[in-house]
Amino acid sequence: MADPAKKIAAFGEVMMRLQVPGYELLAQADTLKYSFSGTGVNVVSALARLGHAGYLITTLPANPLGDAAAAHLRKLGIAQDFVRRDGKYIGLYFLENGFGVRSSRVTYTNRLESSFNTAPAGAYDWDAIAEGLDAVHFCGIALAMNDTVRGHMAELARAVKRKGGRVVFDCNYRPSLWGEDGYAKAKPHYVEMLGLADLVLMNEKDAIHILGLQTDKTVRLDQLVELIPVVADTYGLSAVAGTHRSVIGDGTHTLQGFLYKNRAFSFSKTLTFVVYDRIGAGDAFTSGIVHGELTGMASDRTVEFAAAAAMLAHTVQGDTPMSSEADIVRAMTEAAGDVER
Repeated sequence: MADPAKKIAAFGEVMMRLQVPGYELLAQADTLKYSFSGTGVNVVSALARLGHAGYLITTLPANPLGDAAAAHLRKLGIAQDFVRRDGKYIGLYFLENGFGVRSSRVTYTNRLESSFNTAPAGAYDWDAIAEGLDAVHFCGIALAMNDTVRGHMAELARAVKRKGGRVVFDCNYRPSLWGEDGYAKAKPHYVEMLGLADLVLMNEKDAIHILGLQTDKTVRLDQLVELIPVVADTYGLSAVAGTHRSVIGDGTHTLQGFLYKNRAFSFSKTLTFVVYDRIGAGDAFTSGIVHGELTGMASDRTVEFAAAAAMLAHTVQGDTPMSSEADIVRAMTEAAGDVER
């Protein structure tokens, strides 16, 4: 790692996660454990653990709930220079852990009324925020919220590009947030963000379903190899990265990462592991890709690093990746072993 630490920000909502104990359903449980997370929270906290300066751009409620969220951000090492305080509400989601053939389930509530999603146009000083940023991260979850949030995203992306920073966009399409005819609704907003982005997190499913690209290939890898270069060329992207996951059963998954850069693909080894908590693992992969790209890692090492970061995130309770660079490098080279002493 030759390059020094970078200044990286994420624009996104802080959410309260309410988790049912064990493998109970909401209809069964009578207690919930709460924590705070969000895609931006997860990505910049992971990057802070990797030695960078991580900032969150958001609005928290101006009440004790916002105080609790702010305290959690401090614990994660996230700088709050760009955190506004206004309004009364925070977005919530309920998590029911899957077991066996039953998938985990996330139920969102109170999203549209949250302080983040009701922050008006002009609420943020984009030029001041963009000053000195090496990169800014956006995701499709925020893009699904409303036109004002979409306006914030485009304005900040343009400000960062004007000042020489890089724009990272994670497609992160969530069907439940876009509703009926969601792909058609989402497409123009995704096209705008792709036009502003440098590094994009996506796979062939996003290219087919959101962007409407056609392929006669039936194997996912073949679709990926055909379509991702088309997306990169169409939108002038410097790099595109993503993962392929398979669920084997009994809590065991496989994951392989890819990075397309300089008109060539690099693939990680296919990793096989047992899942403890899946939520946030994609954000760990994103943080690994951003870390590799901003510190000048070779593409093959970047994608191996990112895949190992994602694998480790599956082993930790909660959304937020907790691994250091040393943890991830160790996971790239060693099998799980005995107690470290």
